[in-house]
Amino acid sequence: MKPQLIAIDGPVAVGKSTVGSMLARRLGYVFFDTGMIYRAFTWKVLKSGVPPRDEEKICQLANTTKFEFVAVQEWLLSPLIDGEDVSSKLLCPEVEEQVPLTSKIAGVRQALVLEQRRLARRGKVVMAGRDISTVVLPWAELKIFLTASTEERAKRRYRELLARGVNANLETVIGDLKRRDEMDIRRAISPLKPAEDAIIINTEGLSLEQVVDKIYALAADL
Repeated sequence: MKPQLIAIDGPVAVGKSTVGSMLARRLGYVFFDTGMIYRAFTWKVLKSGVPPRDEEKICQLANTTKFEFVAVQEWLLSPLIDGEDVSSKLLCPEVEEQVPLTSKIAGVRQALVLEQRRLARRGKVVMAGRDISTVVLPWAELKIFLTASTEERAKRRYRELLARGVNANLETVIGDLKRRDEMDIRRAISPLKPAEDAIIINTEGLSLEQVVDKIYALAADL
């Protein structure tokens, strides 16, 4: 396989992480969901007691935090923050609520993009997020943008929440996704959009395996 870096972007709950993980395993690459580094840093902000609106202190915190990337499975990487594994805390409601605010701060994104690029230097990486093709790794050999309707993505997220034991409401999930999409698209720094040379794949009506098959075939043709 020729591409050393494969970037997968798309809106929340479109299946980027699952598809990316399955693809990396099939290719013999490693996979990293960049949303996890923003969640890990948000957890540190909450733990530190820095006010969520104090952008200057939050940026200082981002520039003094030590990030490492370790394999939790042979192909799946997870971030350590200051040497601590906080993976079990990244889906808690407090982090879920705060991460959109933390991740839109320019200084935070600049610091964390540098960490993501440092990881990418190892090669044979599948990386997923919302700005991988446009900002983090614009030189990636293969750029994918996954799409699906809000309703389809909401159903997926709803099922995920129920599987985790969360008492969720589908209409609430739809509303949350619409608000998150609006924030991601209108964000001044690194807005969600396909790169000009990205290949757009509509995942609606496709199984995860079928989406992976499409991307694998594209990688094989490079």
